[in-house]
Amino acid sequence: MLKLRKILLYDFLYYLIFILVLILVFIRINSPVKNINDNHIKGTVIDIYKDNDRVDLIIKSDNYKIKGTYYKNIDIFLGDVVEVSGSIEKISNTSVFNSFDYVNYMKSKGIKYKIKIDKIEKKKDNRNPFYNIKNKLYKHLDNYKSKSYLYTFILGDNRFLKNKNIFQELGISHLFAVSGMHISIISSIIIKILERLKIKELSKYLISSLFIIFYLFLVSFCPSSLRSGLLFILLLINKYYYFNIKISNILVLTISILLFINPFLVFNTGFLYSATITYFLIVFSNLINKRKYYISKLLMTSVISFLCSFPISINTYYSINISSIIFNLIFVPLISLLVFPLSLISVFIPILDSLLYLLIFILEKLSYICTNLNIILVFGKTNIIYIVIYYLVLFLLLKLRKKLLLVFLLILFIYQYNINIFLKDNYIIFIDVDQGDSTLLHINNKNILIDTGGIKSYYSSNNLAINRTIPMLKSYGIRKIDYLIITHGDFDHMGEAINLVNNFKVEKVIFDCGTYNYLEKELIKVLDKKKIKHYSCIKELNIDKNKLYFLQTKEYDNENDNSNVIYTELDVYKFLFMGDASIIAEKEILDKYNISNIDVLKVGHHGSNTSSSKEFIEEINPKYSIISVGKNNRYGHPNKEVLDNLNDSKIYRTDLDGSIMFKIKNNKLKIETCSP
Repeated sequence: MLKLRKILLYDFLYYLIFILVLILVFIRINSPVKNINDNHIKGTVIDIYKDNDRVDLIIKSDNYKIKGTYYKNIDIFLGDVVEVSGSIEKISNTSVFNSFDYVNYMKSKGIKYKIKIDKIEKKKDNRNPFYNIKNKLYKHLDNYKSKSYLYTFILGDNRFLKNKNIFQELGISHLFAVSGMHISIISSIIIKILERLKIKELSKYLISSLFIIFYLFLVSFCPSSLRSGLLFILLLINKYYYFNIKISNILVLTISILLFINPFLVFNTGFLYSATITYFLIVFSNLINKRKYYISKLLMTSVISFLCSFPISINTYYSINISSIIFNLIFVPLISLLVFPLSLISVFIPILDSLLYLLIFILEKLSYICTNLNIILVFGKTNIIYIVIYYLVLFLLLKLRKKLLLVFLLILFIYQYNINIFLKDNYIIFIDVDQGDSTLLHINNKNILIDTGGIKSYYSSNNLAINRTIPMLKSYGIRKIDYLIITHGDFDHMGEAINLVNNFKVEKVIFDCGTYNYLEKELIKVLDKKKIKHYSCIKELNIDKNKLYFLQTKEYDNENDNSNVIYTELDVYKFLFMGDASIIAEKEILDKYNISNIDVLKVGHHGSNTSSSKEFIEEINPKYSIISVGKNNRYGHPNKEVLDNLNDSKIYRTDLDGSIMFKIKNNKLKIETCSP
């Protein structure tokens, strides 16, 4: 035992283990996924979420977990054994550059496939006492006014939390994820009770560890809770056996164990936040503890947390909220000292639900007030070299506290904030917005967005701008749209315009030559309210040394033919964007302009046979043709005749290739796709 204690005191041992685990992680996450051939799955329901007539299940079989969706209400609970049949498919990759990586997120939960359930049959009712407790807790909490917060704090289920986006924007979402704070409070309560009962030390540690493991089960072993729960247990072992291992080394060992078990945790944002922030707070606890007052300790904690989470934030949300440093001074005590403890007590004393509801009302009102005080800076996505340099400088700064290192850190901030000044590439991105159009032109650090997309669907929440376009723009360090061009007033081209204007800075908006329809008039009301300039029926647009030419200035009696048709040349490459212009408009353009040998054509009307006539395509002779079209769309786009007309060009489709980028660097055209 003495020899073991001596070995365990070597710091390098834990970091060596961590490096070896990281190498293993890299190998395992790049290993091919085994196929599932059986369309009949039998297993235990370990997670269930019901939303009207849609039910999402996670089923654990003997060999894997699978996510299932069933479009009928069913009487099934956690722990039930079910047999399902349907169509199995791999979880699709993201089709928009730098957007949320749903595939790897699901892999971090151990899920690699999904099944659209046609038939589901309950084979056996739940007989697991732990699932029984969890089911009863859900049923018990369902009667509370504050149930969405109790689900979040007690069961680690934030799917019912309505203000998630606001808390994320304020930079306080970590307070609503079950992690160190929750485990610390619960373990402290348990140990205090056991001490009062005069339980022996070993029994006290065993009982408290079992309670923590049970709580981890209640919160579905979410990554941040796993990190804090395993750390707590290892700390108890360290204390009981007098190993005297540094807490930071135990944390490194904890992270290594979890990554060894599940390498895909490297893609889980909650785990990354939890592991990184905890490590820095432990290593530099002296900077916190030497503060005399609680508020100054809390401020230092907030500053360190903010600085060490910066690379994670800008690579996940592509922005940071400077105000979050101050917001944490308000919300950390409110939640850790009042809301969470009262949530725990309310589970056993339901009469306190009204008081908890009042506290939550205050919490939500405060959060809404704070949104008006946000100072949000868009930084854009960075790379691994920048991250390594940043953490090295930050670590040395906190360790040595030299002013020169602070200057280096500020330089890193300024560089990333102004990344587009250093990267002067011109690029055009045809964004996958399902059955619609949206194209970004980044020319000489000016940003032009042609159309916004928009979906009318029973299953769509109609927030393409919020979920796709805006995050993608931010990921490239874009803070404003200089020109938003609406080709015409159809919903699939401008349905997200108001969403985008309300959530992103837009300088000017350009409409087509036709009369305004209802959608355009509604957008103009918003533009006038925000004092955003708007124009219609223009002939050209100057973007520094480049020009955008609007070829269609005639007024027709339908939206499609009124579409803005835009021609531009970038370096030596010719681009033509057809909107939904029909064969009639194409003929007018051929008669009026001499255009040929187009390098990149944005095909008109999603590949419908109302556009892209053989005569037009032969005349402009495109090298690359882009069709923006939804997967399995009900219109049957793109039309076979159109595909035949485009046969001499290289065709890219957003339903097959996802978003498509044409990047111009040193007069060379580079093409990238984001295939789903």
